[in-house]
Amino acid sequence: MGTRDWSIQEIARLAGTTSRTLRHYDDIGLLTPTRIAHNGYRHYDEQALVRLQRILLLRELGLGLPQIAEVLDDGSLSSNSGSLSSSKRAEASALETHLALLREEQTRLTRQIASVVSTIDALKGGEELMAENMFDGFDHTRYKEEVEDRWGKKAYADSDRWWRSMTDAERADWQQLVSDLGRDWIAAAESGIDPASDEAQAIAARHVEWLTGVPGTPAAVPGGDVKGYVIGLGEMYVADPRFGANYATSDGGTAGAEFVRDALRIYAEANL
Repeated sequence: MGTRDWSIQEIARLAGTTSRTLRHYDDIGLLTPTRIAHNGYRHYDEQALVRLQRILLLRELGLGLPQIAEVLDDGSLSSNSGSLSSSKRAEASALETHLALLREEQTRLTRQIASVVSTIDALKGGEELMAENMFDGFDHTRYKEEVEDRWGKKAYADSDRWWRSMTDAERADWQQLVSDLGRDWIAAAESGIDPASDEAQAIAARHVEWLTGVPGTPAAVPGGDVKGYVIGLGEMYVADPRFGANYATSDGGTAGAEFVRDALRIYAEANL
C-alpha cells in the first residue's frame, strides 16, 4: 500500500462529514491525524482512513462515540505486537464484521456495501486505497442538489424533515420495505414472467404505494403528476446505474431495471 495522505478538508469532503467533526474525533482520541503540516492542517494516511470508515460504520449501526472507542480499542493491535501484514489482516477482519452487520441490519444501500468490500479487497491485496470510493453511501444529503434541481427545494426539505423525524425503529421498518421490494423485483425479473402479469403488477402497486408515502416527492403531493413521476423514475432506474444497481439480477446488466421500468409503466398507464 502507498504512503499518500489526505488533508482534513479532503477527508471531510470525501466522507460527507465536517472538519469540525474530525477535529472533535482528534480531541477525544478517537481518530488521531497521521501528521500535522507546517500550516497546522491535519493529514490522514490510509490506516487512518480505514479507522474513519469503521467509525462511520459503527455510528450508522447506532453506537455512541464512547462505545465506538471501546470497540476499536478492544479490536486493535498494539504497535509492538505482530507484523504490518498482521495488522492489515486484523483491519480487514474488522471491516468484514462490520459488513456482515450492515447486511444483517439491512440498513444501507448497495453503494455503501460496495465501498466496504473495496476497502477489504485493497487491504488483503496490499493495494493502494482509493479514498474517493471508501465513503460512498454514508452521507444521506449527497443528493440534495440533485433533488432540488429535479423537484425543488421544498421537496428536499420535506423529505429530509420526514427522515430526521423518524425513530430508529421507523427507519428500520422503512428500509425493510425497500429491501423487500428490491428482493421481490429481482426475483420476478429472474423468473421470466411478463411485466404485465398479475404478479409483476402487484409488486408495481406496492412500489407506487411506497413512493406516495415519501413526503416531498411528486407522488406524495396532492394533485401531483404521479403517473409522470412513476414512469420517469422507471426510466431513471435504467439510465442511472446508481439506482439500477438496486434491481440488478444475477447475470448483471440492466435487465432487472428494465423489467421494473416496464412493469411500472404498464401499471401507471392503467391505474394512474
